[in-house]
Amino acid sequence: MRAGSNPRIPPAASISSALAAALAVLFAVALACGFSSPAPAAVPAPTQPSTQPPQPPNPASLIEPLNPITAPLTSPLTAPIAGPLAAPIATPLASLQQAIPPPQSLSLLPSIADLVAQVEPAVASISVESVNRGIFYDFTDEGAGSGIIVRSDGYVVTNYHVIQDVVGIRVHLPDGETYDAEIVGGDVITDIAILKIEPEYPLPVIVWGDSDDTRVGDWVVAVGNALALKGGPTVTLGIISAQGRTVKTEREPLYGMIQTDAAINDGNSGGPLVNMDGQVIGISTAILRQAQGIGFAISSETARPIIDSLIEHGRVVRPLFGMTGEDVTSAIANRLSLSVDEGVILTQVSRNGPAFEAGLEVGDVIVSMDGIPTDDMGGFLTLLWSYDIGDTVQVDYIREDKRFETLVELAERQ
Repeated sequence: MRAGSNPRIPPAASISSALAAALAVLFAVALACGFSSPAPAAVPAPTQPSTQPPQPPNPASLIEPLNPITAPLTSPLTAPIAGPLAAPIATPLASLQQAIPPPQSLSLLPSIADLVAQVEPAVASISVESVNRGIFYDFTDEGAGSGIIVRSDGYVVTNYHVIQDVVGIRVHLPDGETYDAEIVGGDVITDIAILKIEPEYPLPVIVWGDSDDTRVGDWVVAVGNALALKGGPTVTLGIISAQGRTVKTEREPLYGMIQTDAAINDGNSGGPLVNMDGQVIGISTAILRQAQGIGFAISSETARPIIDSLIEHGRVVRPLFGMTGEDVTSAIANRLSLSVDEGVILTQVSRNGPAFEAGLEVGDVIVSMDGIPTDDMGGFLTLLWSYDIGDTVQVDYIREDKRFETLVELAERQ
């Protein structure tokens, strides 16, 4: 054999190392793909070493091609997983599928359409005209509000601020009829007014509920002439967010108000706030413009006696105590070093009024009347208005951390 013609035979140790590495790679791929391990390839017996000097090995001769994978490829999430990794991967997927509930149909949500159809016929839209006097000429301004039909012969309740200082009022009924209205009476303290129209037929009236039976979290619906939009009243849904709120307005503070997140907008004033039985439990009155989702309504228990008094007398006949006060809060109690954190602190006492005649002074804190606690101004006024003119009530109050009592004879509020 000529020199240089000997076949290039690699050393046996190099072949064994290369085959071992290739088999390790093949085994790992087979294990990952779920195949059984192939039988180890036969290692050729080493031949006798040549007497010729060894030549450097050909790198290509050290690489053994892998057998092609003929099994069909499947999705990693759906392919069967063999080996020790099967349980940890399959179990979380199964648990995840069981944890996700099937979507429910939106048709299962309750509808308030029947409630709206029950209430809407007794809700009126109110338009008003007022005159603003200028230096050279006067001009007319227009406004809008809402109303509730309270008697079939044409009595409609609304807010006092809707009809205050106006020169013309028109009431628009849901059936399309429009009537001129007259003011029967109004009460600035509760922001309630009564209008009278002359319908040609009995009007539908709304049922009144008891606001004292409501709780925070109860669903309510507000209906009214929001923004004076055409096409009928606006209906919004929400809950009672709080009760017994005191709201300071440009006119008078309003007490015992219902707070709701049902949308109340300009034009809603005077419209009903109803429960899920279609009963009026409040009259929409005020909104907090610097906040969202905060509106207020006069409670039905406050409104109903005022409505009856306005219809019967044209004004509210209520007793006079002869003082001005505000709620005692923790901040006020700390600032004035009061021994109580509830009650009504007197900020003004009318000279020659019932409170003055009974010896009450500015700074006194009224804590009860006839043994009934007066925790705030709303509770105090509600209790006060339950008395008749001429009644004498026992008043307990705190002065300089000492408890006193006195008798107050109630006069008539003019």
